[in-house]
Amino acid sequence: MRSLAVAHESWPIAGTFTISRGSKTSAEVVVATLTEDGVTGRGECVPYPRYGETVAAVMTQIEAMAGEIGAGLDRDRLRSRMPAGAARNALDCALWDLEAKQAGRRAWSLAGLAEMKPLVTAFTLSLDEPAAMAAQAARSADRPLLKLKLGTADGDIARLEAVRRAAPKTRLVVDANEGWRPEQLPDLFRACADLGVELIEQPLPASDDDALAGLDRPIAICADEAAHGLDTLPRLIGKYDAINIKLDKTGGLTEALMLAEAAAAQGMQIMVGCMLSTSLAMAPAMIAAQTASVVDLDGPLLLARDRDPGITFDGSIMQPPPPALWG
Repeated sequence: MRSLAVAHESWPIAGTFTISRGSKTSAEVVVATLTEDGVTGRGECVPYPRYGETVAAVMTQIEAMAGEIGAGLDRDRLRSRMPAGAARNALDCALWDLEAKQAGRRAWSLAGLAEMKPLVTAFTLSLDEPAAMAAQAARSADRPLLKLKLGTADGDIARLEAVRRAAPKTRLVVDANEGWRPEQLPDLFRACADLGVELIEQPLPASDDDALAGLDRPIAICADEAAHGLDTLPRLIGKYDAINIKLDKTGGLTEALMLAEAAAAQGMQIMVGCMLSTSLAMAPAMIAAQTASVVDLDGPLLLARDRDPGITFDGSIMQPPPPALWG
């Protein structure tokens, strides 16, 4: 019989991480651990206040599944028993890890995929004043892909210009975190195009993004806060050119793989991202990211310390996770 344990962990950030909605100095994660016949599987999630989640509520959701997990609940039935979100993600990934270890196979093999390859991840620059963001960019100018946190439109063009001067050769993507307004989009899109930005994440609030439908844009627009599980895909069509798949939104790797396939069939560009978390959360996301055109799995690089063992990073190149970590 499988047993379930749930724990809250706090991981310090290297400095302060700021987006348009606020700042934080630690990553608050919840870890679900499943044990059966001496074999253990783990999954990590990040309760996200933007989606009405708290650490306490997510832990309660997970603990409420103990009986069903103990009775043999599998990943397919888990999708029908819990809504998409952080709690289901932790359990889904713990099931993947447990199954892989029990079978003596890697999780990518269980998923029917080719052997995992190293990936190049974006590196995120925290929202700040233009000069401070330029300093961040200068320190990271050797990285191949930078992601800029923006979202206060009145100063965002100045931030973009400052970062581009500091990192003239680096590929750029922008994350507005729902912070722009429809009337500002033409000027902001034009500035992004002029400065070589390749992708813009969630320029408008997810609940008020109708202005994107049919809007002229020189750059691909990516759904983030607007994209969760499979059921959210239909409302994105015609508004977005790309989708940012995060396991904490899809409710785990199982649905993330399904969503990636469905979105690609609609001609959407695939991005795989993460919440601020450790290598234990990045490991399953790397499976979903194997065919993504943009990878944003830099969570451990933003922490003061990571798990041991964790994912090995050579600059922005991340190696497949060791079996002792996950999968």
